[in-house]
Amino acid sequence: MAIDQFSLDMLALAEENVMRGKITRREFIRVAIAGGLSFASASSFAANAANAVANQSRNVKALSRRYDYVIVGAGTAGIVVASRLSENPAAKVLLIEAGGWNEVKSVEDPALWPTNIGTAASYVYPYVKAAHCNGRTIPLAMGRGIGGGSAINAMVWARGHRENFEKWAELTGDSSWGYDSVLAIYRKIENWQGDPSRWRGERGEIFVDKDRHNNPIVPAMMRAAASVGIPSTDDLNGQTMEEDGGCGVAQTLIKDGRRYSIANAYLYPALSRPNVTVLTDSTVIGIELTGDRATAVRLLHAGAEKRIEASTELVLSAGSVATPKLLMLSGIGDSEDLRKLDIRVAVHSPNVGRNLRDHILMGGCIYEYKEALPPRNNLGECTLFWKSDSALPVPDLQPFQIQVPYATDEVAKQYAIPVAGWSLLPGLVQPKSHGQITLRSKDVRQMAIVDPNYLAEPDDMKALVRCVEICRAIGSSPELSEYVKREVAPGRLDRQATENFIRNAAGTYFHLSGSCAMGREASSVVDPQLRVRGIRNLRVADASVMPNLTTGNTMAPSVIIGERLAALLTS
Repeated sequence: MAIDQFSLDMLALAEENVMRGKITRREFIRVAIAGGLSFASASSFAANAANAVANQSRNVKALSRRYDYVIVGAGTAGIVVASRLSENPAAKVLLIEAGGWNEVKSVEDPALWPTNIGTAASYVYPYVKAAHCNGRTIPLAMGRGIGGGSAINAMVWARGHRENFEKWAELTGDSSWGYDSVLAIYRKIENWQGDPSRWRGERGEIFVDKDRHNNPIVPAMMRAAASVGIPSTDDLNGQTMEEDGGCGVAQTLIKDGRRYSIANAYLYPALSRPNVTVLTDSTVIGIELTGDRATAVRLLHAGAEKRIEASTELVLSAGSVATPKLLMLSGIGDSEDLRKLDIRVAVHSPNVGRNLRDHILMGGCIYEYKEALPPRNNLGECTLFWKSDSALPVPDLQPFQIQVPYATDEVAKQYAIPVAGWSLLPGLVQPKSHGQITLRSKDVRQMAIVDPNYLAEPDDMKALVRCVEICRAIGSSPELSEYVKREVAPGRLDRQATENFIRNAAGTYFHLSGSCAMGREASSVVDPQLRVRGIRNLRVADASVMPNLTTGNTMAPSVIIGERLAALLTS
């Protein structure tokens, strides 16, 4: 029998509550059967959930002073590493997370993802006085809590282009980071719901599907893109990512109308394993070094400071801001900068915190509806990849159509933004500009300073001017005329005005990466095996190790990083 949305919502709430031990197995079974599940399915889920809750409660109460593996950060990559390592019953694994379990409706409901920003489920770093963006303050959000970014993002599964990974292999000198190896991992981990092909996997952990029951504006957008020379594609992660690009329905981690985060895919099935412990609401304040070896972490949990040793490996998966922050606080960074803050230098590693990259997303090219259509799925069902210059080796543009009007504060002051509108947001996913993460002080409670240095390179402005031109051509095409009462922003502008609009509209795709980049050179923060140079027993697995950005959203490549490290540690 079909399950209606109300029943799905009730089931989702019941699943969360039984997984956290807030309702009994009997109560869950009653709600689940009323929602349309069979008694057998409801009983099986309840039994597994109860076992997981009891196991984690026991493990946390009996917290050990030593584990084989300690992983700091339960975001996308950290969860993958913890889950894979715990598949070996002899390995004792601790996963530490500063946030909580993200038990809120805004995490589960795909349409509510923007409301997570600025809540307990995120960190928001103010990018103050953006030098090339008219001195604006641009908020930069990072995930906090179980699932990290995958628990609060727009759920888009974008693998990246062939040439991105070939570049990784070149920069690291390791073919294991190349496209063929990465493609094999994607095929292994995907549970792809679309048509079978040589690019896709069907039996993996990660439920990937195209957005279903699309807003009618989506096929119109695809026809409009085709009218300006951008071909339509049925699979944005297939052959399209080996070519010049295309326009299609976004692929997302949404199952039965609910977010299916990396935690759903990897962590929840592991919670009943006796050898894995998940410690939430715990802030790591430092890495303890004994000579050239990382031996332990110091953390705050339940109002007390604790010390936990890692006998085999300590893994930092805290994200592109917190990972370099922890390294620097522990004496691994630029020696001159550390001494200024009275931090004892353990390893002079001048590139810690540098090479910070981010995808730029503008807000935006906005249109008023003739007749309002309600948004569906994750609000943004259609995207395209294209080149600002045909000579480029890889698509550098990723505009996204979203079914609500979106503008930065500065753009909203300039234009009358309608309630009933939609946007085509210009996006740059191969920027040349890069910035830096720095410390304010040696006090762990002080937030790091994040400066992505948007638009510092003239080529980035040139590419975004072209992207605005493409978005306006698509938005004004006859194929979309049924959905356009008027163009709200930016309108026809000369080059100088267009550049000023871009400086006011530029924002983030929330894809901060690269601040602990891997490479073959001795100056790189981590080597191709993700080992922190100069320190034994310490590795990094998160988006901070990306030596250059992938074309598209960064969740999927972060899973690849987690899988690669897990393979390195278990091979």
